[in-house]
Amino acid sequence: MINEILLDPTAELSPVQKQLQPRLNSLDGATIGLLDISKPRGKEFLDVIEESLRQLGATVNRYIKPTFARTAPHELNQKISIECDAVIEGLAD
Repeated sequence: MINEILLDPTAELSPVQKQLQPRLNSLDGATIGLLDISKPRGKEFLDVIEESLRQLGATVNRYIKPTFARTAPHELNQKISIECDAVIEGLAD
């Protein structure tokens, strides 16, 4: 197993140790969340990702952050974690 260090881009002074979730064995039948962080051209980027995921057999749920300037609301993170097996966050400009 490879040891990885993940950096959280938020301004946490005492970051919490987080355990990685196991990788999906397949995208076929998985529900993947696509989170648009509300930056310009993010929707177009995620449109292309969505098409590729659907071709691989995944179900795709789309979500939008209210603003890119702040972290996603707790309620949105909870909703995504309940509804999806994995999530891709779309950054674009």
